[in-house]
Amino acid sequence: MTLDRAAGLAETARALAAGDVTSRALVERTLARIEATQGSINAFRIVRAEAALAEAEAADRELAAGGRGPLLGVPVAVKDDMDVAGEPTAFGCCGEFPPVAEDGEAVRRLRAAGAVIIGKTNTCEFGQWPFTEGPAFGATRNPWSTAHTPGGSSGGSAAAVAAGLVPAALGSDGAGSVRIPAAWTHLVGIKPQRGRISTWPRGESFQGITVNGTLARTVADAALLLDAASGNHPLDPHRPPAVDASAAVGRDPGRLRIALALKPPFTAVPARLLPQVRTRVVELAEQLAALGHTVEEADPPYGQIGLTFVPRATAGIAERVAEAPFPALLDRRTLGAARLGRLLDGAPLRAARRAEAVLHRRIGGFFTSYDVVLAPTTAAPPPRIGALLELSGFATDRAMIAACPYAWPWNVLGWPGVNVPAGFTADGLPVGAQLLGPANSEPLLVRVAAQLEAELRWHEKWPTPPPVTERSAAA
Repeated sequence: MTLDRAAGLAETARALAAGDVTSRALVERTLARIEATQGSINAFRIVRAEAALAEAEAADRELAAGGRGPLLGVPVAVKDDMDVAGEPTAFGCCGEFPPVAEDGEAVRRLRAAGAVIIGKTNTCEFGQWPFTEGPAFGATRNPWSTAHTPGGSSGGSAAAVAAGLVPAALGSDGAGSVRIPAAWTHLVGIKPQRGRISTWPRGESFQGITVNGTLARTVADAALLLDAASGNHPLDPHRPPAVDASAAVGRDPGRLRIALALKPPFTAVPARLLPQVRTRVVELAEQLAALGHTVEEADPPYGQIGLTFVPRATAGIAERVAEAPFPALLDRRTLGAARLGRLLDGAPLRAARRAEAVLHRRIGGFFTSYDVVLAPTTAAPPPRIGALLELSGFATDRAMIAACPYAWPWNVLGWPGVNVPAGFTADGLPVGAQLLGPANSEPLLVRVAAQLEAELRWHEKWPTPPPVTERSAAA
């Protein structure tokens, strides 16, 4: 049996368990696909060719001995803000970074599930922006249109999955950094409850707004990777009750009350939902109504939530800059954000952290009237490569808010959200919508997303022309 690039995470795991394919063969084919697309897609910062082949051979021996695991022998990728033993963690920065000694907790759990870590994917500097470009590694490009960004900051992970290089990948989401690239590359992206997937060796990442999440072509694969990576280090400060996301796939969510939230939350600069994105999101709302749900326009009571985001985000940047081994090589916008973060550290940051409980009560009350929120993931389709790269800090913030005003409030709240593909613009660029819920609502969001997927079959659409030739894929 030969698995093609359309084979997902669960299908690949089943084929390995059945003995239809070896892990070494899969890893060899994955490495060939990555090599064939690095010049055009540039999804990876680090490719662990020798180490991944050794891990594959160990997985094959375990499989032959009757061993089983949810991802035993399956190649997956992780974002380059996650520690992989023996590899540097540059997090989008320039310079030569030392290899780390130990896996981060999320990577450790993937290995415990049997996964082969094929490599580390590109991300912008400290994950700050919704594009994946920089002097450290060049530009990562969107498999649907290589003139456009796949988004960010988990753009490398999204591009790798969308191009069929790996069946699924881990990313991280601090202001939409899983959901935005998922929207712009036609993928499912799960931002889970804070603490669901550990960010250890950091108990909190960016003052608690950043969480690790999953990217895949199907809801089932995104849920499977979520379950495999979930769990906590003994010192993690956030330890939500366990959920079984995979068990939720295919289960009837019942008839739900769904709020269609089209108005962007308050931002300091203007943000407008572009008509071509609005149309696609409204069509998803109509599909949900056709499935029996009650859908009506209503916006969560966000209030001045942005005032609580900025101190946490910039304080997180300041922390990273203080640890950077090569501060002179950092982007001027990074240094500006760090200066602001140092100014806001102290009373403003403490006030921002205290405000979260108030927001939980106020926005949580919205879920007494509605079960789920459906909102655009972005206000615009993906921008062209280079469009934001050379802007000033203020101009970058303006452009970023204009394109991506919808995702970040759920990072302040720490609650789950799932991007689902919403279709394409007239120019063929992907856009997405996010299903948002209250604390620990991943199973409900997964059920709704899977219900939509069963109707819309978005996973059957691939970039054309394919970024990997048949000859390269067979190598």
